[in-house]
Amino acid sequence: MFVAPDPGRARLRNASRAVIGVALAVAVAELCGLSLVASITGGLAALLALFTVTDSTVRAQRVTTALLPAAGFPVLALATTLHGVPLARDAVFVAVVFAGVYARRWGARGHALGIFAFMNFFITQFLHARPGQLPELYAAVALALLSAGAVRFVLWPIERRVPPAAVPPAPPGTGLARPTTRQAFQATAACAVALGIGQALSEDRWYWAVGTTWWIFVNTTSRGETLVRGFRRVVGTVFGIGAGLLIAIPLNGAPAPTAVLVALCVFGIFYTAAVSYSWMMLAVTVMAGLLYGLLGVLDPGLLVLRLEQTAVGAVCAGLAVILVLPVTTHATNDMWIQRALRCVRTCTAEAAARLAGSPVADPAPHAAELELFLGRVRLSLAPLVHPLSPYRGRKARARRVLALLDECAVEVRGLVSVAADPDASHDARLAAACWRVEAAVEALLTPEAERAAETEPRPAGAAVNPARPASGPALAHLHGLERLLAQLDGPLRSASRSPLVGA
Repeated sequence: MFVAPDPGRARLRNASRAVIGVALAVAVAELCGLSLVASITGGLAALLALFTVTDSTVRAQRVTTALLPAAGFPVLALATTLHGVPLARDAVFVAVVFAGVYARRWGARGHALGIFAFMNFFITQFLHARPGQLPELYAAVALALLSAGAVRFVLWPIERRVPPAAVPPAPPGTGLARPTTRQAFQATAACAVALGIGQALSEDRWYWAVGTTWWIFVNTTSRGETLVRGFRRVVGTVFGIGAGLLIAIPLNGAPAPTAVLVALCVFGIFYTAAVSYSWMMLAVTVMAGLLYGLLGVLDPGLLVLRLEQTAVGAVCAGLAVILVLPVTTHATNDMWIQRALRCVRTCTAEAAARLAGSPVADPAPHAAELELFLGRVRLSLAPLVHPLSPYRGRKARARRVLALLDECAVEVRGLVSVAADPDASHDARLAAACWRVEAAVEALLTPEAERAAETEPRPAGAAVNPARPASGPALAHLHGLERLLAQLDGPLRSASRSPLVGA
């Protein structure tokens, strides 16, 4: 929780850059004489631009950043114009939710544009912006995006030296079988219910329930992931409210210390996002309290209302993934584990071909893809390995699967390193060892009934004992993979008879 690794200080650099980008956006807005509401809007727009744009190349990131106004400006206009027409405002908000989630089908760019559109609607509700403020809101957002872009791509271009983290390819599917389409309906239903209940609790601050529901659906694909994310959001909000009572209320909107603490919150959001959703939500909640203090509306009752709205949003999200087009956690686990295993098989075959002298074989991209798939496996299994999970046996199996897959990744990286050595030569036993690894993966992916009926003979030389020490590094890694895949058979077969988490 407190010592999460930060290789290359990537999170530290990213968080520090975010503070500079947001601070520059707010400073430019203030220097241009814009109102406090516009300055806050600009700061939040810069935060979103730096947080949500995650394309796999710097060029793509620039394009996405340039496209953000196309998604945000029309929504800003609708949100401010319809502020005094509740029914139309609510209908448009729900439509923005659906469109924002549905846009995720177009990958990282659609994801960023969808979030930016939703948050522009949310921000106008948070700040109670009126139609007359629209021109300066446009100016603030435009200046903020220019400021964020200048910091990200000119002043501190981290991604030029360290390529942006890639994302695993989306699961295939069409219609309701496509995860993004299914989730769009789930999120829309959940946000519509959260909106109604939120307005019953407060006519002025109902948007927190909708915002909670929206963000719970970000980066989740199964009901288990969604429920765990909702729980973590509530936990982070509870502690954030406690911190707000101790920090934000005594400050009472004092500009200088509030600005410093908001900067610390921005740092905390970016630094903790990758490792702890609860910590990130604590920083978000404290920042919201500080902004309310600047606006002169903060009091303990408002923070309590924030908690109530968060609970409403979390419950609505949980019910939606259970009742509306549900995707079981077991199905998600199975899908990502299978994709990781197939990647192991492909990487092994490519490495063997490279060692055999093929000039086109390259296992490195597949090894990088394996890391992405393992990240998704960890995320999908998070509900089961959560400390509060009641499934002890399944929790132990899930931890065993994660440990073995991580060890497989270590062996794959070693194999790729050997294959990249131009002096490495092909060993006659490599073909047999690679065949055994591929056969082991295929066996794990084959249902038990089908596997029992298989009588495929082994190729010549395949009877090498994997327990015998290998004479070369490549064989050592291949034998290690074979051993680990054999150990995976137990927990995965047990999971097929008794799912890692309930269906």
